[in-house]
Amino acid sequence: MSHQDTSTDRPRRIAHLDMDAFFASVELLRYPELRGHPVVVGGRSAPAPRSESEGLERFARLRDYVGRGVVTTSTYEARALGVFSAMGMMKAAQLAPEAFLLPADFAAYRDHSRRFKEAVSTIAPFIEDRGIDEIYIDLTDHPDSSDVVGRRIKQAVRDATGLSCSIAITPNKLLSKIGSDLDKPDGLTLLTMADVPTRIWPLSVRKINGIGPKSATRLEGLGIVTIEQLAAARPDLLQEHFGLTYARWLLRVANGLDDRPVVTYSEPKSISRETTFERDLHVVRDKAVLSEAFLRLCGQVAQDLARKGYRGRTIGLKLRFEDFRTVTRDLTLPAPVADSEAIHRAAGQCLKRIVLDHRIRLLGVRVSGLTAGHEPGQNQGIQLTLY
Repeated sequence: MSHQDTSTDRPRRIAHLDMDAFFASVELLRYPELRGHPVVVGGRSAPAPRSESEGLERFARLRDYVGRGVVTTSTYEARALGVFSAMGMMKAAQLAPEAFLLPADFAAYRDHSRRFKEAVSTIAPFIEDRGIDEIYIDLTDHPDSSDVVGRRIKQAVRDATGLSCSIAITPNKLLSKIGSDLDKPDGLTLLTMADVPTRIWPLSVRKINGIGPKSATRLEGLGIVTIEQLAAARPDLLQEHFGLTYARWLLRVANGLDDRPVVTYSEPKSISRETTFERDLHVVRDKAVLSEAFLRLCGQVAQDLARKGYRGRTIGLKLRFEDFRTVTRDLTLPAPVADSEAIHRAAGQCLKRIVLDHRIRLLGVRVSGLTAGHEPGQNQGIQLTLY
């Protein structure tokens, strides 16, 4: 379902709201003494703060981390030192050894995510959920001016969560996505098409959502680094290197054009869970650890299905080995299932079709072919007993 403006004389107003350093900001609510310091959240074995210590001494430092985890998020002070999300923890420790390290608490993040979205919906109900920390909002028919409604939304988010967010309100999703990053943190950015040459064109092409690292590198090889250079590029040159469809899209977005509506609801295609192990696990010597992780993932997927009200026919298994080779297997069942025992049994059949000749680095379980199966939140016989 999408929400589109039906008027003929009112231009579209689309907002993109992005929470500021979301996970880290939630942690700073809990540990306000860390405000102003570089803080990194993540690492699969990051220690919790020591309650017996006082002051900053109770927090671990990044230099002491040992493991193969990745950075979940970082405060702006840590980002100034070069530490960003998805970076390996060991590399982050080289860049910011004195940064404070906190373990991730996804239950708290999900709670704050729910709270900020509920707060926004009381002011502007046409929301497209884009993840735990960002949403699009269709404000086309909202009675308030952009600056007024933007301030109202920001205050509602702060009242509900104690956190700041950055919002851009523009004529379309493309510009709003770019704009919400322009004045972080705690920004309110209002753009019209007339602002594209001054605010958008000087930016790197990498700022456009949809131009990935490979495409950006190819564009830079053609001497196209900024969005302005992309807007001025010869169509035949872009078509030669990217094909007609992508070339047309590149020229449209470089000129700030985007007609995608705000989608207020969409059916998920699959539900999955996966885990990367601290060390590569041997299929025989570490069988107990692998079995426990396998069972836990099936239970988590079943809980996700129950919470969202779905069942699925196709069960998938994903393994990544120590040599980074990734193998997937799927099994389609005669009828959709939602309980962990059925998921575990089908995923086990998938496992039998994989040659386990290397240590295992990652394990994942997926359910696809979804249909609405029961009321959201109803636990359909989830079993977590090892069998």
